[in-house]
Amino acid sequence: MMKLLAPLLLSALGITAPAHAADPAPRPDQIAFREIYKELVETNTTLSSGSCTLAAQRMLRRMQAAGFPGDQLILYVAEGHPTEGGLVAVYPGTSRTAKPILLVAHIDVVEAKRADWERDPFVMVEENGYFYGRGTADDKAQAAVWVDTLIRFQQAGYKPKRTVKMALTCGEETNGAVNGAEWLAANKRDLIDAEFALNEGGGGDSDGKGKVLGQAVQVGEKTFANFRLETRNPGGHSSVPVPENAIYQLVGALSRIESYQFPVEMTATTRRFFAEAGAARGDAIGQAMVALAKDNDDTAAEAIVNADPFLHSNLRTTCVATLLDGGHAANALPQRAGANINCRIFPGHSIEDIKADLEIIIGDPGVTVTQLPPKRPAPPSPPLDPKIIGPMEKLVAKYWPGLKVIPSMANGYTDATFLGAVGIPTYGIPGIWGDPDGNGVHGLNERMEVKSVYVGRDFMFDLVKAYAESP
Repeated sequence: MMKLLAPLLLSALGITAPAHAADPAPRPDQIAFREIYKELVETNTTLSSGSCTLAAQRMLRRMQAAGFPGDQLILYVAEGHPTEGGLVAVYPGTSRTAKPILLVAHIDVVEAKRADWERDPFVMVEENGYFYGRGTADDKAQAAVWVDTLIRFQQAGYKPKRTVKMALTCGEETNGAVNGAEWLAANKRDLIDAEFALNEGGGGDSDGKGKVLGQAVQVGEKTFANFRLETRNPGGHSSVPVPENAIYQLVGALSRIESYQFPVEMTATTRRFFAEAGAARGDAIGQAMVALAKDNDDTAAEAIVNADPFLHSNLRTTCVATLLDGGHAANALPQRAGANINCRIFPGHSIEDIKADLEIIIGDPGVTVTQLPPKRPAPPSPPLDPKIIGPMEKLVAKYWPGLKVIPSMANGYTDATFLGAVGIPTYGIPGIWGDPDGNGVHGLNERMEVKSVYVGRDFMFDLVKAYAESP
């Protein structure tokens, strides 16, 4: 959940402290929630050996047991992908005019090898104030909160004005899987139709010692594209070198990409982020962030900010070489050489735009540039709508007095990409907070602070109710 935004916000706040937190005694309702969370974490949903469909079925059964009518629960599975299914739930509102809200969370997880972990990654362990297990942070805590929220609504007989929908999706973590958000947007758009959606990507950050330092809402994100650079040459015997060499030609193209820096750009979100997060830092980089927010042509301020990799990338499109191949024999001139260029594209630019930019940067017609699948959409950033941001600000002030909600743009991407592309603006919400080290997300011994999960659950429940009651 914090996988995209936390490094950015932590970087902006200048935080490097180690993590540790205490576990508060759980309430009965928190224990009930914990069982949902535990079942999700302990259902293996990796692409290689797990099943999102099984996880979705288990959540469906829990919601049925809580009294949800069968016609309000829709299990969906793309043809030919039996283990990559998901769940949509619809909790009806009383208003005939108010548009629904959509609660989104992906239930697939990154691969986890038991031999590399200190604990079984698919057994949720509570230890030293943390929940350990693959997916505890990314993204099963949020998924469990959404399921728990709707169960609590059902059991209380709550009648919201807005209809509240939930989509548990698969395929967010792996390009080789069917992406549930993409599939729903293409095949069941009416099922997930909503005025806006609440998603991962936002959240809070702590000093690792129990103090929450900031809360952020993700408003917009980059899309990505991979491009194949390739050069070809007749080759020949290595004992008779010739000037035309496919490897040298490719190196020249890569060198030009390396030395090129895309220009500084800002959205309304990133301008506000640089102004507010910069003011909170109180150091030279913070001062430069504020200056750049006032004038993004301030080259002196840009040079200072560029020293931070996260902030540098948050200001522009970035393209970087990630894979390299070429040649066919140690004693032969290369007949071919190739490289992969991974671009993270600033909102407002299409993949075709960036391909054309790369061709201009390279300036060599002998180097072909091919966009590789998958092709992701590039939706515009959602608006900083006071109707949406306002309830977040009000609740953050209640839960963490003195903290502001800082809007931020992610350097990576989430399922918001697919929802935004079909007209559902999607926001990564505040609430659950992470540690400075990233909580092992996508790595070893993934964990979430117990207090963070329980307090974040309360916050998210209140936030959903605030939207549901105020169309």
